[in-house]
Amino acid sequence: MTTIHAYAATKPGGPFESFAYDAGELGPDDVEIEVESCGICHSDLSMLDNDWQITQFPFVGGHEVIGRVVALGSHTLGLADGDLVGLGWTSRSCMHCNECLSGAQNLCRDARGTITHQHGGFADRVRCHWGWANKIPEGVDAASAGPLLCGGVTVFSPLMQHNLSPTARVAVVGIGGLGHMALQFCDAWGCEVTAISRGRSKEEEARKLGADHFVATEEDPKLQAQAGKFDLILNTTSAALPWDAYIAALAPGGVLHTVGAAAKVEASVSPMIMGQKSLSSSPTGSIVTTRSMLDFAARHKIAPMTEVYSMQDINEAFEKLRNGSPRYRLVLTA
Repeated sequence: MTTIHAYAATKPGGPFESFAYDAGELGPDDVEIEVESCGICHSDLSMLDNDWQITQFPFVGGHEVIGRVVALGSHTLGLADGDLVGLGWTSRSCMHCNECLSGAQNLCRDARGTITHQHGGFADRVRCHWGWANKIPEGVDAASAGPLLCGGVTVFSPLMQHNLSPTARVAVVGIGGLGHMALQFCDAWGCEVTAISRGRSKEEEARKLGADHFVATEEDPKLQAQAGKFDLILNTTSAALPWDAYIAALAPGGVLHTVGAAAKVEASVSPMIMGQKSLSSSPTGSIVTTRSMLDFAARHKIAPMTEVYSMQDINEAFEKLRNGSPRYRLVLTA
């Protein structure tokens, strides 16, 4: 048995306080990770506030974990003590359903979330199924890598899902925690990349991150100048967009893919039919997609932009996330 020391909130929106719990015996398929750092995702804030009505208190968040393997169950494969690994949104899946066997483990109906079904990585240790402990390759900066395990794979996955051509014209909507990584991935993929934001305050930074073009929607709210241009539009925001305008901006056969959790999509069907255009979405990514993303990030020197706090300053970091403007991800270090 292991006593894990963590930071937990005892009520919706409450502060994180020191918390210890008995993790029980290590399961045969489980890995125990000593946490070195853990990113803070907006999903952690949603869970803290119980926005989705699924949070169990006391709540230990944290699903962008980087750490070292310190214990292995008897049936684990491919890992050794001391391995540097990352753990994202999903901590385990059944490994025997059609989705798991076909390589789409993130779509497993019995998948368990790192912060929805167990205590997460705002702690000195965290556990998961060995398959979801992804080795961090050389070339990935461990100190800033945590957000790759959630936000990074979330925006990388659509590129693989749609078998995106390196000559594709791609638009990234929203230059924030997800969008700033999407610009880097799409640029390194070889695409012609357009950043779309409300105003021009982030234009210089977006271009440095890989954008070839920049569109401010306050200047062209109906995107008329972009009509018929994009093979893929990747929406990273939760805003209520003018969906018909974005569909009109797609080239024939183009895809409007959202990873931002907009409340609803309302769009005219006829323009999609006539242009053979489609709407799509996806959550995080599978084990193989996560590994591919990490290898791609290592090869192309892609890293999130982070602000770093000590784990003991977790409440200050959450205040920055709730009421500030992080550039662009927050990371807690052990």
